[in-house]
Amino acid sequence: MTTTAILVFVCTYILIVFGIVHRTVAALAGALIMLAIGVIKPVEAFVALDFDTIGLLIGMMIIVGITKTTGLFEFLAVKAAKIARGEPVKILASLCLITAVFSAFLDNVTTVMLIIPVTLAITRRLKLTPVPFLLAIIISSNIGGTATLVGDPPNLMISGFTGMGFMDFFLNLAPIAVIVYIVTVYVMKSIFKHYLISLPALKQQVIKLNAQNELKDRALLYKCLIIILLTVLGFIFHQKVKLEPAFIAVVGAAILLLITNYNIISALKAVEWNVIVFFGSLFIMVGALDKTGIFEGLARTSLDITGGNILLTGLIILWLSALFSSFIDNIPFVAAMIPFIQDMGTIGGITDLTFFWWSLSLGSCLGGNGTAVGASANIVVIGMAEKAGVHISFINFMKIGFPLMLLSMVLSTVYLLLWYFLNVR
Repeated sequence: MTTTAILVFVCTYILIVFGIVHRTVAALAGALIMLAIGVIKPVEAFVALDFDTIGLLIGMMIIVGITKTTGLFEFLAVKAAKIARGEPVKILASLCLITAVFSAFLDNVTTVMLIIPVTLAITRRLKLTPVPFLLAIIISSNIGGTATLVGDPPNLMISGFTGMGFMDFFLNLAPIAVIVYIVTVYVMKSIFKHYLISLPALKQQVIKLNAQNELKDRALLYKCLIIILLTVLGFIFHQKVKLEPAFIAVVGAAILLLITNYNIISALKAVEWNVIVFFGSLFIMVGALDKTGIFEGLARTSLDITGGNILLTGLIILWLSALFSSFIDNIPFVAAMIPFIQDMGTIGGITDLTFFWWSLSLGSCLGGNGTAVGASANIVVIGMAEKAGVHISFINFMKIGFPLMLLSMVLSTVYLLLWYFLNVR
């Protein structure tokens, strides 16, 4: 059964990688086959679904979908382009910075949902291909999300299991996130520079635009901004109020629908349902693999190889997490790894697992940049891009993302070595 499950998983990813069928169709078919052959039971599949992630996505997609109708994103697009004087390189850099910062204090999925409409509006005005901008935003969002507890779902999951708070993540992970961001943006600007050229006449047209003209419904806008602010505050203080981010997002969406009397059908149309089905299917497939014991075997093998050495074990967790999170969505992967790291501590007699948690966080969050399916933000952006008629293939994403992911792992390895000798030795 284990061999069959692995074969189904590999075949599904081959379909996704080479674009033979739509990724949602491939993932759904893989999940259904896992159920049909009995690798995972329907009840177990239901348990494997991460409703925190799915609820967060649906809630924020509704909030963002309503906010889009106010013209806010077009307003921001024009403002950003005017400040950058219409220069594509400066626009890319500014969008990356905004994305990274907001991803740290909001969450990276929500941030890209806010930024992508802005980006598409800017590139349309400058008649540029949006692909380099979209890739840069995805990568920046995952880097920024690494810095805090609320930035990336894996950090939320680690926090929920360990009890570590917002400042624990910020103080220990923000320094390396900043370093990785600076290096990565510099490299991306070099890679994409040939695509970031626009005609002077188009730049002048952008500079002359009046951003205020883009706002369509100010009354609705103010209501949306209030709900977004309250939702963000809920994310930041979710531990104190003892509410899950998914619940906060769904409640925020419900309140916004209530106070605006917005058409519910139109609001639901804003949800990227293909993305939701893709996530659910991935959760089921990884849940099926988890039942075979493959993740536990890897964790135990790692401990056997290192002989219980904390430093070596932590670095193996870092690199394994990065590589696996590149090809398996990092959320279900982290869900599988958390108890096995706990097992490592129990088996190896290691009482303080903090070094392992930071290794898992950096590997899973930054590893998500490796491929198109590595992180929630990647899938959401690609789904939104598709809806706008922009196709980003698995291979084209991997050509840019995977080398940058490896670079971030080298930087993270150096950082963890310094962290270890300063905090553990």
